[in-house]
Amino acid sequence: MGRILAVLVVFLSLAIPARVVAKGDTVRITIKGADLKTPIEITDPKILATFNVWTGPGTSSDAPGFNSNAPGFIIDWSPGPVAEPPKGLQRYEVSFYAKIPKERLIYLVFYEYDPATKRGYVYLPGRTDEWYRLNVSTIIRGVEGRWFRAWSEWDSVARPLLENDK
Repeated sequence: MGRILAVLVVFLSLAIPARVVAKGDTVRITIKGADLKTPIEITDPKILATFNVWTGPGTSSDAPGFNSNAPGFIIDWSPGPVAEPPKGLQRYEVSFYAKIPKERLIYLVFYEYDPATKRGYVYLPGRTDEWYRLNVSTIIRGVEGRWFRAWSEWDSVARPLLENDK
């Protein structure tokens, strides 16, 4: 029995990617979009610390006051999923990179900003989307394939960057 368990542990340690079991610090956020001259890179540690991929649904903590439905990552989780954003908004790919142990892409979402309402929207790729496998290898939230309101903190960082790059 002990031998089988040892073989199973070795097999799982080789089969499960390191990014599933490791939570590295976000070291870069990249925003790409058709209307941008060049991709925008966010590397300021103060900004990166605010937008932690490992917050929100699918996460847990023993910390007092932890609430997985509080605004976090770049999403305001508390209202839950929303209908699709208004038609005709620019869509951006927002990529999150972490150092685990080397820098690599760990998560990707789509972001749209509505200047009329001053509100952003975030889409978490679903099962049939290209980035689903990457995302769920990092964290399975259980809400993939849905749109959410962007966290106002994210809108206040992203909006000026997007407007200045056009």
